[in-house]
Amino acid sequence: MDFSLKTYLNKTTDAAPLAVFRIGFGIMMCYGMIRYWLKGWIETVYIQPKFHFKYYGFEWVNTLGNYTYLLFLICGVSALFVAVGYKYRWAIITFFISFTYIELMDKTTYLNHYYFISILSFLMIFLPANKYFSVDTYRSKVSYNTIPKWTIDGIKLLLGIVYFYAGLAKINSDWLLKAQPLKIWLRSKYDLPLIGETIMQQDWFHYAMSWSGMLYDLLIPFFLLYKRTRFVAFIMVIFFHVFTRILFPIGMFPFVMIVSALIFFDAPFHHKIINKFKSLTGFISAKAKPINYKSTYKVRFSKVILPILGVFFVLQLVLPFRYLLYPGELFWTEEGYRLSWRVMLMEKMGNTTFKIKDEEGHMFLVNNADFLTPLQEKQMSFQPDFILEYAHYLGDHFTKQGHKGVQVYTKSYVALNGRLSQLFIDESVNLYQEKESFKHKHWILPFTDEIKGL
Repeated sequence: MDFSLKTYLNKTTDAAPLAVFRIGFGIMMCYGMIRYWLKGWIETVYIQPKFHFKYYGFEWVNTLGNYTYLLFLICGVSALFVAVGYKYRWAIITFFISFTYIELMDKTTYLNHYYFISILSFLMIFLPANKYFSVDTYRSKVSYNTIPKWTIDGIKLLLGIVYFYAGLAKINSDWLLKAQPLKIWLRSKYDLPLIGETIMQQDWFHYAMSWSGMLYDLLIPFFLLYKRTRFVAFIMVIFFHVFTRILFPIGMFPFVMIVSALIFFDAPFHHKIINKFKSLTGFISAKAKPINYKSTYKVRFSKVILPILGVFFVLQLVLPFRYLLYPGELFWTEEGYRLSWRVMLMEKMGNTTFKIKDEEGHMFLVNNADFLTPLQEKQMSFQPDFILEYAHYLGDHFTKQGHKGVQVYTKSYVALNGRLSQLFIDESVNLYQEKESFKHKHWILPFTDEIKGL
């Protein structure tokens, strides 16, 4: 069957799924900001540390001191506005900017699902998610029953990329043939009721979890797309993410993925959800003036928006493969590892110490705890770009103290996925003279084993 892009772009669909997605997304993001605040993480992650690790190219993104609380407030309020559909376009733009700024302030907290929230909120800027069942329609007295089909398919495509690429990443010898790192993590869950001291200690269970996790990620987007398997697939989504949430401290991500998967259901399902919301807000509906329901909403500036989204999705498809441009083992060097949906594939532990020399012959070791929080020190100990950035911070610090001709060397041992630790960084290289770039870091020592896979 011939595919016509023009014909596809003219297809329409019911607006209810996108409205429900907007509500679910906004509520979860608002709760996420409140949760971060209540747990005291704003203080411990962004305000207390003396030093913050930055993403290459985003060193200009500074922390805001006590104004960080205001930033989180703005982010949370904008998420709430997104949920109710109040001044939606401004709200989602504000959320995207504020949330992304928060994530760029310190890469110590990097997680795949934070990146997912940023790019998803960017996508939502271009979608008419407020054209049905929103405060904006209540105020304008105009609502649209149908919207372009591509606006919903865009979200489905992004979710499919996240799952499918995560599945591809699991096709490696450590994950499938050694059940690593799940073997390490699951055995540590001995305190779980009933299964902790029994099933969690069994090799067969470790391999079953590894293989089923790979197959789940690869196949679940297709099962959700196919109507006959959709309900069973959604039950699998719930079970998988709830189970992983019990086992691992991965925050809001499981719930984000569960709620997001609802968008694969047909419109009648979403109308039932909206009717539930309407029953809860009946006192508002009773006072509302009649809304003029129109048939199809046509996206304004589509000739500009569609090319932007085309480039956006090409980047999402290509970016995870940039690791092919670098030599060496990806899990070891981590060059091209981030932003690639490689979720929970490594158990990496490091012990990294720094030695300072100056031109007068003085030499001393650095106590990392004097400069870094425990979380920062842990992340720094096995990630090369962290090690380089911290080395420059130390060099600048001791130069300002009056030392001349400062040199910074490191001794770093790293263990990957249950292997014995090995020397990670070339001890003879003065890291203070090395510059961050997209080039391969030649001072990372070769990995002494082999991990086969994509």
